[in-house]
Amino acid sequence: MNITRENVNELNAVLKLELSKEDYEGRVNKVLKDYKKKANIPGFRPGKVPFGMINKMYGKPVLVEEINKLVSESLSKYLSEEKLNILGEPLPHEGDNKPINFDDDSEFEFKFDLGLAPEIDVKLSEKDKAPYYNIKVDDELIDKFADNLSQRFGEFIHVNEIEDKDVLSVKIVQLNENDEVLEGGLFVEEARMATDVIKDEAIKKVILKAKKGDDLIIDLKKAYPLDTEIAALLKIKKDEAAEISGNFKISITEIQRFNKAEINQELFDKAYGEGTLKSIDEFRAKISEEAAEGLKRDSDYKFRIDVKESLLKKFNKDLPSEFLKRWLLAVNEGKFTLEDIEKDFDKFTDDLKWQLIKDKIARENKIEVTEEDLKSAAINNARMQFAQYGMNNVPVEHLEQFAQRTFENQEEMRRLHEGQIEEKVVGFLKETIKIDYKDITVEKFNKLFEDQK
Repeated sequence: MNITRENVNELNAVLKLELSKEDYEGRVNKVLKDYKKKANIPGFRPGKVPFGMINKMYGKPVLVEEINKLVSESLSKYLSEEKLNILGEPLPHEGDNKPINFDDDSEFEFKFDLGLAPEIDVKLSEKDKAPYYNIKVDDELIDKFADNLSQRFGEFIHVNEIEDKDVLSVKIVQLNENDEVLEGGLFVEEARMATDVIKDEAIKKVILKAKKGDDLIIDLKKAYPLDTEIAALLKIKKDEAAEISGNFKISITEIQRFNKAEINQELFDKAYGEGTLKSIDEFRAKISEEAAEGLKRDSDYKFRIDVKESLLKKFNKDLPSEFLKRWLLAVNEGKFTLEDIEKDFDKFTDDLKWQLIKDKIARENKIEVTEEDLKSAAINNARMQFAQYGMNNVPVEHLEQFAQRTFENQEEMRRLHEGQIEEKVVGFLKETIKIDYKDITVEKFNKLFEDQK
């Protein structure tokens, strides 16, 4: 086998693979001999089918498959041994390709286009600067977090009179123009009506004056003008809801009101485990600690955005744009058009440049991700997922079991590894460049993102 590379320019190259019969013949014969051993053809004992017959039946598809495997393996080996930093994947060459005839030829030539990553120099010093926002945890923020916990552990209670934001369980019957039960009309044995989303103020006033056991006659379409709301309420299709008109009788069978949990020992125990916190002061201190952890993640995220933008401004190398567009079109065949790719190409190239910068920094500074790093990250991800559902005290063994699923998913592991590399690179940058620390409130911090839109 002969592999040669011709550099078209600094960013593009053509790789040519030339195969002779000696390169693939042994592989093909090995597969065909295995077929011969297993072939079950009428008129022949197992393993006694003539090799010529096997070759005639399976020779060409085996030849094509083994040559494709050989080309793929040889490409990967060559790129690895030559330490070529390519972008995307090799693509069939556009241009003077020699026609392939698997029926008659014994020598084959394959050409591939390569997109080469530019050589970049990431020089970092204290002259490089980025802001880091320390978000203050004040009493107002602690109050908001406490209110969120109170909401999370709240519950519905049954009441007899209606207030705004109550939820009603009702029986619904469709009426005719005389406000009598419409024969063959709609009937819903049990539906739920949210009072705070009623659009018609006059109808809302009537409902708020009602109590459990009352019957009311209202125009549901005025109360809930959206077809999707009517469809959900009457348990019909959206196109049927569009035809609804006239009055309905609603019979109020139950009134439920959401009550936030009181901030007391019962809430402390539910949220953080029995006996973990024993006073309001401990509760607020715990909230402050959790808020600080969450806000630090927000600060780190903003720092990552800012330092990324700063380094991208220093990226003054071109990319093999036309090759990359071809590659994106090929790997997303049928999903995107060239017009779609052109529209988002700048964002794609920014992400690619950032990837090249991260890789360069990681290589030059021997930044690596260990198995322990991945395990710790997977457990932290699991902990955050449980926390989203209010489960803050999940035992470590359960987190480890949940995290193990990540290790069984190659795509998840790839994302986790990329995330850990980025985290370590950003951590390295934080120690290397000059950081302009700024204290800021949550409101002003959030406004920074609004201003970027």
